Amino acid sequence: MLRHGGLRDTQASALLASCELASRLARQRIPRRRPLDRTEDIARFLLLRYQQRDQEIMGALFLDIRHRLLGDQEIFRGTLSRAEVEPREILKECLLRGAAGVVVFHTHPSGDPTPSDADLLFTRRMAHAATLVGVELVDHLVLGAIGLWVSMKAQGDW
Repeated sequence: MLRHGGLRDTQASALLASCELASRLARQRIPRRRPLDRTEDIARFLLLRYQQRDQEIMGALFLDIRHRLLGDQEIFRGTLSRAEVEPREILKECLLRGAAGVVVFHTHPSGDPTPSDADLLFTRRMAHAATLVGVELVDHLVLGAIGLWVSMKAQGDW
């Protein structure tokens, strides 16, 4: 994709390496043994890692009982405009990792992080299913263009 934008191979490699370094630096701002209480830091890390994709990506951050990060994983890649994911896949990973909580995220390749009706429905289903198996849905972040994101919990969408 970068070559089509006019960059040579060496320029594209340097740009991708820079993005990876920025992602790693942002990840370091997520405290390892402290509770995740700054949604802005989580969103910054996720944006650096997943923004500007040509397809929707859904993933999760897995948390222990004190909301400390256990790990993260990309769960599904969709099309340009949708990613059909069931709560089951995310909750399966939660249970396998012994996670007490989960932050779900997905990208909007359009750049507009406004949650769609399908996003709202999925979040409600996810929250309900998580409660049934004893996992807390801490938040669902929708990632848009550079610096744009929405916390569905902050909006009261479930």
